Amino acid sequence: MKDLVIKGKWIKRELLVLIIMFLIALIMNVAGIITHGGRWMEMLSQLHVVLLLALVLYLVFGFLRLIIYLLVILFRKIKK
Repeated sequence: MKDLVIKGKWIKRELLVLIIMFLIALIMNVAGIITHGGRWMEMLSQLHVVLLLALVLYLVFGFLRLIIYLLVILFRKIKK
């Protein structure tokens, strides 16, 4: 059986994307607190929701990247 090697560059890129999605979810949480006049304690009490939203955003973004990747491969084959 062949070993699967994941390069450090790929891991760093995916971790950076996940951190960016977490920051987007955190900004959405802050915007919600400001908009609805909530308490700032909700930043901590809703952290599990922010983490879940970050994972959902990561999965949606990954799905979009997969679609774009497949389209690029398809158009390359059509050009040839």
